[in-house]
Parts: sequence; C-alpha cells; structure tokens
Amino acid sequence: MVCGFTMAEILLSLTIIGVVAAITLPSLTGNINERTWNTQRKALYARFSQAIALMPALNGYGTLTEGDSSTSAVDTAAETFVTNGLAKVLKINNICDSEHLEDCGITSKITPLSGGSAISIPTKISELNSLMTSVATWTDVNGVVHSAESMIDTNAAAFETQNGESIVVYYKPDCTGSLGESNFHYTQNKICANFIYDLNGSKGPNTVGKDIGVITALYPSDSIVVAPFPLTRAASTSISYTASSKECTKIDNESRLPNLEELISMFVNAKLFAMPTGIYWSSSLTTSSGATQAWAIDFNQGRPGKYNKTSSWRLWCVKR
Repeated sequence: MVCGFTMAEILLSLTIIGVVAAITLPSLTGNINERTWNTQRKALYARFSQAIALMPALNGYGTLTEGDSSTSAVDTAAETFVTNGLAKVLKINNICDSEHLEDCGITSKITPLSGGSAISIPTKISELNSLMTSVATWTDVNGVVHSAESMIDTNAAAFETQNGESIVVYYKPDCTGSLGESNFHYTQNKICANFIYDLNGSKGPNTVGKDIGVITALYPSDSIVVAPFPLTRAASTSISYTASSKECTKIDNESRLPNLEELISMFVNAKLFAMPTGIYWSSSLTTSSGATQAWAIDFNQGRPGKYNKTSSWRLWCVKR
C-alpha cells in the first residue's frame, strides 16, 4: 500500500505556509530596512562631522540682506554655503536653490516622528521652528530684560551626495560661538547650519526616524556636529534629573538623555519631532557655587538654563 498526502492536505499545508509568510514577511522586511537605515545614518553623520571639521569657519558665506518697500530681499546664503564651503570638503553631485528642491530628490511631504498627518518640507528656517526668527524676551531675577537677536528668515537650499542621500540645508551666516555662558541665554544664534537628510531620496517611507533625520552644526569655529535620534515618544510626566537616566532606560534600554547640543538640535527641529513645548532636561552638567547642576532648555523660547537636579522637567530620550 502506497502512503502519501492527499490533495486537500497539500493545499492546507500551502495555505498555512502562506499565512505564516504573510504575517512574518513585513516584520522581517521592516527589520532589514531599520538596520540598513541605521548603518547609512551613522555613515552620513561620520562624513558630515569630518567635512565640517575641515572648514575653517561656518559663518560668513553668501549675501543676506532684508528687503524694504522698494527692494527685494537678497538671499544667497544657504546656496553659497554649500557651493563655496561644504562642496569643497564633501563630495556633492547636485545643488538646488529653494525653488527647485525637488530637483535634488527632496520630497514635498514628510511624516513627523510621532506619525499622523504628513507636513510640507520646510523651505525657510522659520518653517523649522518659528522661534528661530522671532525676538523672545525674558527678565532675570535682577529685573534685566534679555532678548534673542532677531534673525532674517533665510531660504533653504538642497544638494545630493555621491552616496545618493538628498539633503536640505538651512543656514545662518552670522552664527556665533559659545561665549561660556554660565546660565540663561538663547541658542538661536549658536546654530550655523541645520540639515534634513533623506537616505533614499524621494522613495518612501519619507518618515522622520526612518529614512529621514537631522544633523545640526553649532558654533562657527571649533564646531560641534550632532545628529539626535529621539525616541518616538517622550516620558509621560515631568521628572527630576536624578531619576531621568533610569526613566530613559525604562522607556527603551538603548536610550539616554540628549546632551545640550543634541537638545538644541531637537529644539530647532521640534516640528519634525512633533515635540510639545515645555522645559526638557539635557545630560550636560555644570557647577555653580560648588553645586552640580544640569542644563535644560525651555522649548517655549529656545533658552537653556541650569537647574538643580531635584527640579522636575520634561524628558525626551534619544537612541544611542
């Protein structure tokens, strides 16, 4: 007697295999994409860090004058920064002005980190964060009024790298260095260049935290380059600095607090990360009158300040 499978049994087996494949394949594909993007992201950051370190200074490129009732504004700052500065230290294939970003593979819409409705790609620095061009004021304990310098709303430019990434750049030609500020000050003028990168051009998913991320260069000389990669959600409540590191690990065991410069980058790109306003802790510490304090940034103004570690502020952790 010959034993074998009936046609019904074979069809049932194939159906089960198909169902299992349909369930597991998207997850496997997603994991492969995540690993690929992570590798590309780290390589791009390394190239940018090396390139910017080779530039003598990051400020002073291009023309930037405001228009009035009789003249139009002149803005060649971002384009010139790429053409005459960055292109000399980084391999670039194509450069596009603010009206032709799509010619450099820039998609018109991106999905923020937290998901939800897609947003238009910012074409000016104010569209990243309106506080980048507005004058904010605050009064210190001595009654002295401080204000952030107003900033002309510069147009974006874009370029493509030889590795296939599409990059939008937002540039501030009159950025200033760290003056060793000991307490509250504004960060807007510390930012020289901010980049939104798309690792695969206009191809999907065009989502922040996947194929799209940010790199920020601060201070015109001895520049610091950061590329924060925030988690998709913040801690649910305010928390002390002392408890913050444990809270980051609780949310994701591979996460940590952002340092001060990473948090500044997150402030600049708050729209992309869909970050609510509030005061957020950084991991950067300082000493005042013999006591150790931690820096935090007020996202309502872009103003860092140092606080006692027992204070309670918001928390948004970043991945390593």
